[in-house]
Amino acid sequence: MPTYRRTELGISHVLERRRVFPHLTVKQNLILGAWHPRAKEKLSKSLDKVYKIFPKLETRSDQLAKTMSGGEQQMLAIARGMMGLPKLLMIDEPFLGLSPMVMKDLIKIFKIIVSQGISILFVEQNVRLALSMADRGYVLESGRLVIDGKSEDLIDNEKVTKVFLGN
Repeated sequence: MPTYRRTELGISHVLERRRVFPHLTVKQNLILGAWHPRAKEKLSKSLDKVYKIFPKLETRSDQLAKTMSGGEQQMLAIARGMMGLPKLLMIDEPFLGLSPMVMKDLIKIFKIIVSQGISILFVEQNVRLALSMADRGYVLESGRLVIDGKSEDLIDNEKVTKVFLGN
């Protein structure tokens, strides 16, 4: 299925390492996230929604994305993904290269997003952090599913603990 069809179906993907458009403003980056017809119709409402979740983006709407910190760029990338009106928001390595303080902020933001009825699927190398945030976990090794289940069960699972958590 082509990418544009997936987006219209309610799937947004936030790429690893943020990948914002560096020479565009914050607002221009956000508008690009709302490119399909249904999202364009709700552009103003979506902007209001992401600005409530990410108030710093509203105050920086005219700022070039390349001048923002890594954490701010990650928030911009997530907000841009939300502009497509997703039912499922896929986020690749959301915490890569971010400070512990920004990571805490993102965890709170993810909870807000989920409370609004948007499911989040993320790929994360930090297995303990990932499982502490998730309802379910799927552990891959060399591209193959090796174990899955409720996150609270996986955190205490002997195989996960030994192989993936280093205990």
